[in-house]
Amino acid sequence: MSGMRFQPVAEPGAHVPSVGRTIPHDSAVGHVTGAAAYIADKPRRSDELVVGFVPSPVASGRIRGIELAAARRVPGVVDLVTAADLPGAKVWGPIIRDEPVLADGAVLYVGQPVVVIAAETQAALDAARRLVKLDIEPTEPILSIERAIELGRFIGPPRRIARGDAAAAIAAAPHRLAGVFHSLGQEHLYLEAQAALAHPGEGGQIVVHSSTQGPTETQHVVAEVLGVGMHEVVCVCKRMGGGFGGKETQGVLPAVMAAVVARRTGRAARVVYVREDDMASTGKRHAYRTAWEVGFDDEGRILGYVIDFHSAGGAAADLSTSIMERSMFHVDNAYWLPNVEIRGRVCFTNIAPATAFRGFGGPQGMAVTESVIQEIAMHLAGRFKPVATIDVQWRNLYGIHDRNVTPYGQLVRGNHLAAILDTLRTRSDFDRRLAEVETANGRDPLVLRGLAMMPVKFGISFTAKFLNQGNALVNVYEDGTVQVSTGGTEMGQGLNTKIRQLVADEFGLPPEQVVLMPTSTEKNCNTSPTAASAGTDLNGAAAVQACREIRGRLAALAVTRFAGDGRPAAAEHVGFAGGWVYDTRSPEWRIAFGELCNLARRERVDLGARGFYATPIAGFDVTVGQGSPFFYYTQGAAAAEVRIDRFTGDLTVTRVDLLIDIGRSINPGVDRGQVIGGFVQGMGWVTGECLVYDERGRLLSDSPTTYKIPAASDVPADFRCEFFPNDDNVENVARSKAVGEPPLMHAIAVWSAVKHALATVSPAAARRLCLPATNEEILRALHASTGPAADGGWAHSAEMRSWGPAR
Repeated sequence: MSGMRFQPVAEPGAHVPSVGRTIPHDSAVGHVTGAAAYIADKPRRSDELVVGFVPSPVASGRIRGIELAAARRVPGVVDLVTAADLPGAKVWGPIIRDEPVLADGAVLYVGQPVVVIAAETQAALDAARRLVKLDIEPTEPILSIERAIELGRFIGPPRRIARGDAAAAIAAAPHRLAGVFHSLGQEHLYLEAQAALAHPGEGGQIVVHSSTQGPTETQHVVAEVLGVGMHEVVCVCKRMGGGFGGKETQGVLPAVMAAVVARRTGRAARVVYVREDDMASTGKRHAYRTAWEVGFDDEGRILGYVIDFHSAGGAAADLSTSIMERSMFHVDNAYWLPNVEIRGRVCFTNIAPATAFRGFGGPQGMAVTESVIQEIAMHLAGRFKPVATIDVQWRNLYGIHDRNVTPYGQLVRGNHLAAILDTLRTRSDFDRRLAEVETANGRDPLVLRGLAMMPVKFGISFTAKFLNQGNALVNVYEDGTVQVSTGGTEMGQGLNTKIRQLVADEFGLPPEQVVLMPTSTEKNCNTSPTAASAGTDLNGAAAVQACREIRGRLAALAVTRFAGDGRPAAAEHVGFAGGWVYDTRSPEWRIAFGELCNLARRERVDLGARGFYATPIAGFDVTVGQGSPFFYYTQGAAAAEVRIDRFTGDLTVTRVDLLIDIGRSINPGVDRGQVIGGFVQGMGWVTGECLVYDERGRLLSDSPTTYKIPAASDVPADFRCEFFPNDDNVENVARSKAVGEPPLMHAIAVWSAVKHALATVSPAAARRLCLPATNEEILRALHASTGPAADGGWAHSAEMRSWGPAR
C-alpha cells in the first residue's frame, strides 16, 4: 500500500515534541510589524457609525434632567440613547445585579456613562457630546473606606474564615502587635483601550467583536440589554491588546453600547474609548484598609492572627465579593497559621466599580502578612538579639507532613516552599549581601539600601467552582492540517501558542500545521473568562481531550490498513510522530498523517471533535468557610535589592533573583516572558503607580502622563529568573502549572526591601510605609517619627500598638 513501507526520511523516532520547547508567539510577527489587527484596525463598513458616551461629571447626584435637543441637531448625529431607551435589562452584574447600564435617575461616579451617542464621524460625535446638558443635583459622595465604614455602606455580606481561637492565642502570646495596613489600587493601562464593534444580522441577530476576556459574559449581558435570547448574539474575540483582568467584565459596557446602536439603527457601530475616558470610567485594582493583630513567641512563630479586610469596591459589586474571598484565601501566603480569624467586607464608594486585576485580591492579602512578618522581626530585634525577617519567614513556613493545612481547610500538596526558599537563599548569596547592605547603611549618608526575600504560594482555579470548565473544538482537515477553537481568549499571554503546541504533539505534527481560530461563542458556548491563571489548564486540557478522540478514530482506521497489508495490529500499538502514523513495534509500517486523514474522509470517519474539561476540585463551602477551592498551588520566591536616595526618595531596584515552580513548562520562552512581565507589573503596583483622586472623586492620574507605570529603564539591570525543577503536577495538562498571575505577587519583595531599608534608619520610618512605596511616600516615611504622619498624607501604617516583655 502506498505510504506504508519504510522510507528513509523523517523517521517517527526523530520527532521532537513541541511541548517543552520555545517556539515564537503565534502573533509575534504581527505584533512587531503592526499587522496584528485589533478592534480599531478592522476595516470600516460604509454604513458604520462612530459610538461614544457622555460621562457623569460628578461622583454622586440625582439626575433632574437630560437635555438632548441641541445635540440631536448636530449634522451627522444619528442616535442618542439614555437608560429609558434600553429595550431590555437596565441593570447588570456578574455576581450581584446592581450596576446600571446607563445612569438612571442617579449618578454614582465620575465617568459613569449617561448618554450614548452614535454619529457618522468622530467630529460630529465630539460636537454632540459637548452639547448634551446634564442637570444633576450633587449629593455627598463616599470617597474613602473609612467613610463607608462610618456610614455602614457595604456591598455583599460579611465574610469570615477561622481556625482555632485566634483571640485567645494572641492574649496568651509572649508578644503582641497590632496595626493597620493600607494598599492603593492600580490602573490596568492595557495598550488597547476598551473597544467593541457590532454588526446587525438577519432577523435581529447581532455579532459583536469585543476586546474581552469573557465572550460568554459579554454575549449574555448584550442579549439581556437587547431583550433577546443568547442564541441571537454572537461574541467574537480575535485578540486583545492586553487585559490583566480589566477586560474580564469591564468590556461589557462598550459591547452593549455598540450592540444597542446597531440594533436601533440597523447599521454597524464601533466604540473605542479614548485613554482618558477609559481610565476615568473603568474599574481598577481594589484599595484595601486592613486592620491586623498578631501574637507570637520569642522565635517569631505566629501563635494567633486576626485580620480585618475592608476593600473599596466602588459604586457596584462587579467581582468585588469574589476578589475579597481570594484575599482571605491568600492572607496566609506561605505560612502556617495555627489560630487565625479572617474577616472581609467590601465597601461602597463613589468611584468606578473596582474589578479584577492580575492576582485578583491575592496580592492585597499577601502584602499585609509580609509586612506583619517584618514587624515581628523588628519587634524581636529591638528586644533580643538581631532577628532577620527571612528567619521569621522560615520558622512560619508550611510543613510537608504536618502544619500543612490552610485556614480554609485545604491540604497544601506538592509543597516545595522550603526547598525553593533555601535554594534561592543560597543562589542569591542572600545572607552575605544582607550583612553588606546593613553595614553600608550605617556608613553612607546619601544612599539607603534594602534587601528582602519573599516566598509565594498562589492557588490555581476559579474560586467559583462552576467556572472551572473549558471546551474546545478541533477540526482536522483531509490534508492533515488542524484548526482549533477554544473558549480561551488571547491577550498577548501566549495561550494560543501553548494550545497549538499541545495539539501538535497529540497528532505528532509540527506546530506550523495547527492554527488557533478566533474565539467565538458560536463555536464554544458557555465558556469561562480567561482569568484565574487557568486559561491553558482549562482550554488546553479540553483541546487535548478532543484530539485524543480524533486520534482514537484515526488509530482504528490505521489498524485496518495495517491489517490489510498483512500486519496484525491493535490501536494501542499505533503511534503519531514526525508527521507519520505508525506501528510502534515496527515503525517501518506507517502512513503519512495527511494521507491517513484523506483516507479517513473517504471512509467517512469523523475528523472533528469537541472536548470538554472540568477541573476535579471539591470546591469551597461559603456557609462554613471551609473547603478545597484550588486544584494546586504555584509556588516560588523572590529576593529584591533596592537603593534609595535619602534626600529625594528616588528608588532604584538594582537586583532581583526569582525562582518559581511552574511544573513542566509548555513553552519556556513564553513562560519566562510572563514571569518577568508579571513581576515588573507587580513592581509598578508596589512602587511608582499611584492613583490620585481629588476631593470630588475625579481621577487626576487619568493618562500615561500623570500615571507612572514601569518603563524599560525601571527593570532591574540584574534580573535573574529561573524555573524550579518540578515534575509532580501529574494531574494537570502536560504536567504544567499556571504562570499568569503568580509572578506579580513576587514583586512584593521589592516593597519589603524598601521597608527593610527604612527599618535600618528607624522602626518608626518602616512602620510609616504604605503601598505603593512612591518616592513621596518613602520621603514621608523617612521623616516620620512615632505615630501617624501629620503632613496630610493618605497613609496610616503607623497605627500600631505593641505589647511584650521589657527589653
